[in-house]
Amino acid sequence: MRALVFGSTGQVARELRRAAAELGIEASFLDRAAADLADPEACAAAVRAAAADVVVNAAAYTAVDAAEDEPGLATLVNGTTPGVIAAACAEKGVPFLQVSTDYVFDGTPGRPWRETDPTGPLGAYGRSKLAGETAVTAACPDHVILRTAWVFSAHGTNFVRTMLRVGRTRPEMRVVGDQHGCPTAAADIAGALWTIAEDWGRGRGRAGIFHYAGTPATTWAGFAEAIFARTGWPEKPKVTVISTADWPTKALRPANSVLDCGAIEAAYGIAQPDWQLGLESVLEELGEAAA
Repeated sequence: MRALVFGSTGQVARELRRAAAELGIEASFLDRAAADLADPEACAAAVRAAAADVVVNAAAYTAVDAAEDEPGLATLVNGTTPGVIAAACAEKGVPFLQVSTDYVFDGTPGRPWRETDPTGPLGAYGRSKLAGETAVTAACPDHVILRTAWVFSAHGTNFVRTMLRVGRTRPEMRVVGDQHGCPTAAADIAGALWTIAEDWGRGRGRAGIFHYAGTPATTWAGFAEAIFARTGWPEKPKVTVISTADWPTKALRPANSVLDCGAIEAAYGIAQPDWQLGLESVLEELGEAAA
C-alpha cells in the first residue's frame, strides 16, 4: 500500500512514520515546506501528483488558546484545506482519512459522546475542526474522520511532557480535576489509522465519523497522578486538584469529552486502547519510567 501523509513532525505523523516502517507501508510524508495547509491549492496539487492508495491528514492547527486570536487561520488550516484535499482525493478515487477532535462537543451530557450526538464546540479550535469534518464529508464519499482526544507521545507539545518538565522542579502541581476525557497515545492513533487504511485497500472500508480514544476515562488531575506515579523519580510532586475556574484559559474546554468508541470496534475491529500502557511506553522512551 502506498500512502500520502500530510504532516511530518507532529505527534501522530511521527508515529505513522514509525509504524509504516514496521508494517511495510510505503508512505510519503509532506512537511510544511512541501505542502502548507495554509495553502489549500498546493495541498490539492500534492494529492493529484501522488501515486497513492490512501491519503491521511495528520497535520493541523492545534493551539487551542491561540485559535481564539487566529480563528481565520485555524479555520483555513483545519476546515477549508481538508475539504480541498478531500475533493482532490475524490477526483482520484482515493480514500481520505482525517483526524479530528473531542472538542467538537460542548461537554454537557453525563455519558460518553457518540458519533451521532449533536456537536457544539465551545471555542474557535473546535469550530475549525468541525468545519473540516463538514467539508470532508461533503467533498469525498470515501472518507473516515477519526475523532480522538488528549493526544500524548514522547515528542512534541503535550500534557505528559509538560508535567515531566514542570513537575521535576516543583513540590506541588495544581491540576484541573473537573474536566473529564480520554488520554490517547499517538502511537495507538497511528495504529488505528493504518488499520483503517489497510481495510480500505482490501475493499472493506466503511466511510463515516468514528471515535477512537483511550480508556479508562479520567481527569487532567488523574492523568497527572498517573504520570508521576510511573516515573522513577525519588521525589514526586503532590498533585493538588483544582477547578477549571481556578485555572482560566482563553479558550473554553468541555467539562466532559469522554468518547464512546463502540462504533469503530464494530466497523473495523479496533478496540479502545488502555492509555496507561501507552503512557508506560512513552515514559520508557523518554527514560523517565520506574525501573
